[in-house]
Amino acid sequence: MRNDREYLHELLDGGEFRLSRLDLPDINNEPVIRVNVPDIVEQETCLFHRGVADGSDYLDILHHYVKVGMEERRSAPVVRFADGEYAFYQFTLGCNGLYRQAESVGAIRRAMSLHIDAFRRLAAGGKMAPLIFPGNLGREKKRGGLSLFRRSVGGASAVSFLNFLHDNGIDLTGENYLPFYVVYAYLTSEAFARLVDGRKLCILNADCNPGACQEWFARFSSRPGIVFAEIPAEYIATQWGTMREGVLEKIPPDTDLCLAGAGVGALPLCVDVAGCFSMPALDAGHVLNMMNGREDKSNGSRLYTLRKS
Repeated sequence: MRNDREYLHELLDGGEFRLSRLDLPDINNEPVIRVNVPDIVEQETCLFHRGVADGSDYLDILHHYVKVGMEERRSAPVVRFADGEYAFYQFTLGCNGLYRQAESVGAIRRAMSLHIDAFRRLAAGGKMAPLIFPGNLGREKKRGGLSLFRRSVGGASAVSFLNFLHDNGIDLTGENYLPFYVVYAYLTSEAFARLVDGRKLCILNADCNPGACQEWFARFSSRPGIVFAEIPAEYIATQWGTMREGVLEKIPPDTDLCLAGAGVGALPLCVDVAGCFSMPALDAGHVLNMMNGREDKSNGSRLYTLRKS
């Protein structure tokens, strides 16, 4: 096993990645920052690949990836990872935050081979979007006056997550990486709404208000055909092997794109859905709560989901 920050150290010091501010021209984070702890502003700084100049480029990359996946019927999974996932892949029940993700540490261990297989498929042709910012990079170290490696809670951090991936032969690259908040910014954009206009959109979630979702898209003059496929509200991360067939059979075969709200279970779910139906399957999380008019289920607004007036 690697030490606490070796792989991240290689990515940064080797020049393949850098830490930079995620500036998006029409995003307004101020209302979210105002009602949260001051440190949340650190999350506006994230990992950038050396081949990407700015945040708008990442939006273009994701839009092109989803568009091609829809038009050419390609498997196109997009999955986000943050504190709950970091705890899960450190085999701790710290993954059980807003929703119940794992029954026990033993259940996490039994599910791990399924997750590692899904990670390998995601890294090979999909997009992974881990939350990486100065405040969740493990131990403290100063570089150019910026504190890069803060102490993590319970050993689970972006650093431990990257080491977990690397120890299992899964590397972060310019092809498979996206910043976490780029997914939120894209799914709440006019560009995404226009892309799905007139397409069949399947929402995979424990609950759904189709009328509220239609109203969400109508604000952009977009009218996708929305279908709802209910999935369990808990333990998808540990029980996907037994849930898989029951979920897949609920998805209409002519679906053009899926949005999923499945917590830590979004990894195997999105990878399998995208692969089985040859289409994009995006881990939407909080954005589905927004579409349903239920931001309260996420404890309020999130960064990179609000637009300037």
